[in-house]
Amino acid sequence: MRLKILFSEHHDDFGGVAGQIRPIRRKAVDMKNRIYLVAGSIFFLLVFNLYDGHAGFQDILNDAKKIFSSDEGLSESEITEGLKEALEIGTAEAVQVVSKVNGYYKNPDIRIPLPDDVQKAEKYMRMAGFGDKVDEFERSMNRAAEQAAPQAKSIFWDAITQMTFDDARDILNGPDNSATLYFENKTSAQLGEVFKPIVGQSMEQVGVTNTYKDLNKKARTIPFVDSFSFDLDQYVTDKALNGLFVMLAAEEKKIREDPAARVTDLLKKVFAEK
Repeated sequence: MRLKILFSEHHDDFGGVAGQIRPIRRKAVDMKNRIYLVAGSIFFLLVFNLYDGHAGFQDILNDAKKIFSSDEGLSESEITEGLKEALEIGTAEAVQVVSKVNGYYKNPDIRIPLPDDVQKAEKYMRMAGFGDKVDEFERSMNRAAEQAAPQAKSIFWDAITQMTFDDARDILNGPDNSATLYFENKTSAQLGEVFKPIVGQSMEQVGVTNTYKDLNKKARTIPFVDSFSFDLDQYVTDKALNGLFVMLAAEEKKIREDPAARVTDLLKKVFAEK
C-alpha cells in the first residue's frame, strides 16, 4: 500500500509538471508521451521484478533507446515545404537551361524539328538550293522558344503555392516524373495561353515568320511540293512546352537521385526519408 501511495504521489507531481507544459508542436507531445511510457514501464519492471530475470538493466535501457531513436517520420509541413523547395529549384533550373542560346536548338532531346509539311518537302528544297533557308527556319523556331521560355517560371511557381499536403505526399511517393505530371495537369492550359502570343512575338523578332513565308513561297515553285498549311505559332508553342516539361522531368529526377542536387537541409531531410 505504501508503495502504491508513493508512486501515486510521484505520479501526481509528475502529472502536475506535465500539465504546465504547453508544447507548440505535435511531434514534441508525441515524444513526451513516449518518454512517460518508457519511463513508467522501466519503473514497473524494476520495482515489481516483472522482467524475466535473464536480461539485465542494460537490456531494458537498450529497448528504451530503440524507442527513443526510432524514426517518427516527417510532419505534413516538412513534406509540403520540402517538395515546394524542390520544385522551385527544379523549375527555375529547367527554365534557365532552355532559355539560354541553343537551349533548345543544340539539345537533341528538345530541339524543335521542322514541321511535317516542311519535312516532306525538305529533300526537294535542298536539291533546289534552298537548304540555307530550311536551316534558318529550323534555327529561328528554336530561338523563339528560347526567348519565350522564361515566362513559364512564374506560372510554375503559382502552381507550387497552391500545392496541398496530399499533392506533396503523392509527388514524393510517386514515380520519378510525378512532379512534372503535376505541373502538366495544373499549368498546361495556362502556359499555352501565355506562350502562344509570346512565341508569336518572338518569332517576329528572330525572323521565323518571314523565313517561313519565304520558304513557303519557294516551295510553290518546286514540282511535286505542296504549299505549307499549318498553324506555325501553335506548332512552336506546343513543341516549346513539350521541351520544357522534358527538361523539368530531368531536373526532378536529378533531385530525387542525386544527393548533391539537394541544396537545402530540408530537401536533404525530405528526400532522405523517401
